[in-house]
Amino acid sequence: MSDTYDLILKGAVVVNQDGEGLRDVAVRNGRIAGIGTFDSAQAGETIDCTGLHVLPGVMDTQVHFREPGLDHKEDLESGSRAAVMGGVTSVFEMPNTNPLTTNESALADKVSRAFHRMHCDFAFWVGGTRENVKDIPDLERLPAAAGIKVFMGSSTGDLLVEDDDGVRDILSVTRRRAAFHSEDEFRLRERQGERVEGDPRSHPVWRDEIAALRCTQRLVGIARETGAKIHILHLSTAEEVDYLIDHKDVASIEVTPHHLTLTDEAYQRLGTLVQMNPPVRAARHSERLWWGLQQGILDIFGSDHAPHLLEEKQKTYPASPSGMTGVQTLVPIMLDHVNAGRLSLARFVDMTSAGPARLFQTSRKGRIAVGYDADFTVVDLKRTETIRNDWIASKCGWTPYDGKSVTGWPVGTIVRGQRVMWEGELSTPSRGEAVVFQDGLKS
Repeated sequence: MSDTYDLILKGAVVVNQDGEGLRDVAVRNGRIAGIGTFDSAQAGETIDCTGLHVLPGVMDTQVHFREPGLDHKEDLESGSRAAVMGGVTSVFEMPNTNPLTTNESALADKVSRAFHRMHCDFAFWVGGTRENVKDIPDLERLPAAAGIKVFMGSSTGDLLVEDDDGVRDILSVTRRRAAFHSEDEFRLRERQGERVEGDPRSHPVWRDEIAALRCTQRLVGIARETGAKIHILHLSTAEEVDYLIDHKDVASIEVTPHHLTLTDEAYQRLGTLVQMNPPVRAARHSERLWWGLQQGILDIFGSDHAPHLLEEKQKTYPASPSGMTGVQTLVPIMLDHVNAGRLSLARFVDMTSAGPARLFQTSRKGRIAVGYDADFTVVDLKRTETIRNDWIASKCGWTPYDGKSVTGWPVGTIVRGQRVMWEGELSTPSRGEAVVFQDGLKS
């Protein structure tokens, strides 16, 4: 008797570790059960993927979903809805909520809030502070913990460890790869006078490339001293690209779509809507980031989805908060770059699935392979769409890419064998569960 399956994706161009090929994928009990050619009669459900590409599920390892404490901007349900609408199957959410995610009970509370309420799978970064150093070896290995996140430069929220001694204490006890917001807080304080009221173009003047480079240099030095593995979030400067070439043995690197796509001319068009930490900068920086991406120096994409309501963003600079939406637009923006020839589809896959799985040691995610979770991002590489604010599922309802035409579009999001989104519609009740890590204490 022929094997039977719960779901077959039929006739797709499947992209996995051995390249691209016209294949079917069979799913049973939420896991990939076979790759090859299957009869539709073998499954309870078949999805015709003719003309579509099936990619390993996209992981966005840096999002701020604001719950608890800032739920008016976003919450775990709305943020994860935005994620799956954009083809993202798993997210790692940041600790700068209220209360901060800095202890076991706060992490457990987030997991409880997320389980079968989020539409995608999830993990949560735990904030590293001076106060919880002794607990970090246990905290970073709790179920659903993505690892430790440290802010060396102030951003939205109250987490800040700006001094070398504080960072050294944290890295002396971490065993997993720790993530860092790398801007030198001391320089930021010295340069606050560079901010011009009402002029967000002064934002990258204040938070300049020296602040970023100086902090990254300090961080790498401490990592070498302590033997720690570090992950530098949202790299934004040409100088850091060139510096980190010689430090890839200790540092992995994330880059965002907005630092690759937007330059300082956007302040003229978008004002405070493009205000981010670290800032969107002059074109020479994005050009060098692209060079670093093409040379293999950069490791993964992350959206740094950090929503604020329009009325908050429209405050007069610098009273306006930094942050923008991004989780829903990561896939279409970067697929548009694929179609423009700036990166290959294989490199996109490595930066969004295989790369995150490799860096953070996820279990059963990041590949289309038998035994892995049946997480798929289904895309139409030839489809041209215009990104609009009314497509954005985030509570804030806006994107800096409103009106931008892109080629390459997320058609479907499948999480552990469940078709969660198809053709812009939610199709399954929320069933998100915690990502399992190989370094976790238990599954």
